[in-house]
Amino acid sequence: MKIVPDTSVVIDGRITSLIKTGEYKGATIIIPEAVVAELEAQANQGREIGFSGLTELQELFRMSEEGLIELQFAGERPSLDQVKLSSGGEIDALIRNVAIDHKARFITSDLVQAEVAKAKGLDVLYLRPQIGDFSPLSIDQFFDEETIAITLKERALPVAKIGKLQATRLVTLRDTPMTEHELKVMAQELLERAKRDPDGFIELEKRGITVVQIGSLRISIARRPFSDGMEITVVRPLIDLSLDDYAMAPEIKQRILGDRRGVLIAGPPGAGKTTLAQSLATFLADHNFIVKTMEAPRDLQVSDNITQYTALEGSMVNTAEALLLVRPDYVIFDEIRKSEDFAVYADMRLAGMGMVGVVHAMEVHDCLRRFCDRVDYSILPQIINTIIFVAHGEIKKIYDLELTIKAPEGMPPDAHARPVIVVRNHTRGEPEIEIFRYEGETLVMPLANREATEPVAVAEPPAIVTPAAESRESAARKIAEKEIQREIGRYTNGPVDVRIINENKAVVYIEDRDVPAAIGKGGKNVSAIVNKLGIGIDIRPRSELDAEKPAEGEMHLAGGLTIRLDKKQLTIVSPEHRGRIVDVFAGKEYLFTATVNDEGEVILARNSTIAQELMKRYNDAETIRLRPV
Repeated sequence: MKIVPDTSVVIDGRITSLIKTGEYKGATIIIPEAVVAELEAQANQGREIGFSGLTELQELFRMSEEGLIELQFAGERPSLDQVKLSSGGEIDALIRNVAIDHKARFITSDLVQAEVAKAKGLDVLYLRPQIGDFSPLSIDQFFDEETIAITLKERALPVAKIGKLQATRLVTLRDTPMTEHELKVMAQELLERAKRDPDGFIELEKRGITVVQIGSLRISIARRPFSDGMEITVVRPLIDLSLDDYAMAPEIKQRILGDRRGVLIAGPPGAGKTTLAQSLATFLADHNFIVKTMEAPRDLQVSDNITQYTALEGSMVNTAEALLLVRPDYVIFDEIRKSEDFAVYADMRLAGMGMVGVVHAMEVHDCLRRFCDRVDYSILPQIINTIIFVAHGEIKKIYDLELTIKAPEGMPPDAHARPVIVVRNHTRGEPEIEIFRYEGETLVMPLANREATEPVAVAEPPAIVTPAAESRESAARKIAEKEIQREIGRYTNGPVDVRIINENKAVVYIEDRDVPAAIGKGGKNVSAIVNKLGIGIDIRPRSELDAEKPAEGEMHLAGGLTIRLDKKQLTIVSPEHRGRIVDVFAGKEYLFTATVNDEGEVILARNSTIAQELMKRYNDAETIRLRPV
């Protein structure tokens, strides 16, 4: 009997299994050169299925040497044009032609290939995906009931992480290092199981890395050149909790069953965020909600009535577009990391869909900063109603977001009111974070600790609290300026003027000719400085600074206004508005709101963003005017 297997059968290993059972003992196995070329190309790309297929060919060659089968290679290698058209079936056609030329039985586990071969009049054996009981995996020997994860690497001792979320320990599993051969055998076994098992699939495959999901196991197979040696890492969820197992379950149930359906689960890595997310998904599904998930990779352990989606064509934007047509009641968005993920969460929430998002963050204000960098802060309460902070597998705090008009905490008594998002601790009802705009920047400001018995992590003290605080802030700015001057000074012999805009941003002016060198190819140099100092740097030519720099002195404007400029301050003089709150306009455009002091003056730091913008508008001959609020 002559048999021609296609690539799918060679990769999943079932052709050798059929020979070992005696069904095709003594048969002539004809391997199309197109199959060899396809496997070789996949292996060259570092894809695990390519190596798995080549291992299968080596096993067929060994069987031929033992006399179990006769092995032949036939057909043509695909040309470059045929490779480019492989998605259209050109390589599949070359493989079928070998079966036609040799009048052989054609074996495939590709349904489309099987149907086309039948239409061509071939003798086709279609091997359906295997369903049923499977033998234990080789990696099962490294697991017990308390094992969370294992790491197997060539030339290294196998280790396992054992314990609970609150207390884990690393344990060596044996005294001899793993060998590359052992890992290759395990990798092939895992790939074959993933292709056959209805609960298994290949989640990700790129050059040097393959991620496989088999049931509850998430398996990463890494090899050169991605890693410095072959490695298999297996992670599994150890805890399966229901929502009732959490201390604050009643409060959460009330929210997600009511109208507060913008939920964010935040916490550090390994804190139990995903476990809580799948508990919420199960609870919602049990209460007659249609629930879907968005995951990359898909590792939530949920029931079959909850469909798990991944990135469609590599993008969660495409997944969101599909889900907006499906219109589920709730979407569980696991692992919000990229900028597009934050935008997708916001768009779906604003479309009226219930959302539960999972974000890595050491503190609550960290995840809020990341949202404010990507969406307008004023709509944040419409996107996020509730934040659940998780640590060590427990819900530590629940926060509510609300939008109000007030003067931010820690500002001077005469500070004008503005839109402020107040983030309250649900248990105490007290604000812990405020979000507002100040001098053109969105600030996420942790407030002072209100209870000594319950410490609140505060990244920094609120701005403008006391003269001592102002002094500390001034000293910190000077230190930052000197560090930036020192780093940028390596690329220019001229002066380096640094303007600290806020804690996260600085503008640096240097000689025009030195700007390209300071930025570096593709921003390499400035990126290295940003990573080292932890502050964003905008490098600009000095000619731009000189063009913007107005002369010192007094400028008399229409309407009785005067602008007084010295080395440190810009002062707007308007005696008629003494003691009033005014809006400042340039032409018809609103710039900012300020309080005129008892001397009839509005005093701004000359280097501030507001002062620079005001002088730019004045130099552009726009009319500067004040309007009482």
